[in-house]
Amino acid sequence: MSTTPLPGIGVKYDLTTRAQKKHLSVIAHRDGTRSINVYRSDDPDACMQSLHLNGAETAALIDALMPSHHSPNLLHTTDLGLVAERVELSATSYWNGRVLGETRIRTETGASIVAVLRRAEAIPSPTPDFRFAGGDTLIVIGTREGIEAAAALLGRE
Repeated sequence: MSTTPLPGIGVKYDLTTRAQKKHLSVIAHRDGTRSINVYRSDDPDACMQSLHLNGAETAALIDALMPSHHSPNLLHTTDLGLVAERVELSATSYWNGRVLGETRIRTETGASIVAVLRRAEAIPSPTPDFRFAGGDTLIVIGTREGIEAAAALLGRE
């Protein structure tokens, strides 16, 4: 793979497949969109097909191409190393019926609960006096390590 800066546009990544010797390129535009280009075999400079993807389509394609990194609970990863993930609170959890502040989750793990999904309702930015219920889905953001620690803490029975 080679990388070429495209001033004012973004970055172009070129790849030639090993088995079929197909030349592909991905242009990462500054606005977050991507263009995927496939070049002709008989003329590697002639673009045979080009596909433009928005940010959501790019993220979906990345998930499809990297199934070993795919987690159905993973919501988003940024270049800063932050991850948002869903953590299920079981009916038998120690925290069922207790308030968020008791968990000391931010202090203990560095991760934060930024929303709670309960049945068909979303509760954004729950306060320290928010009372958990078994079956809640917690949206937790932090580093990978912080989220793993938070999931372990929240999984306590």
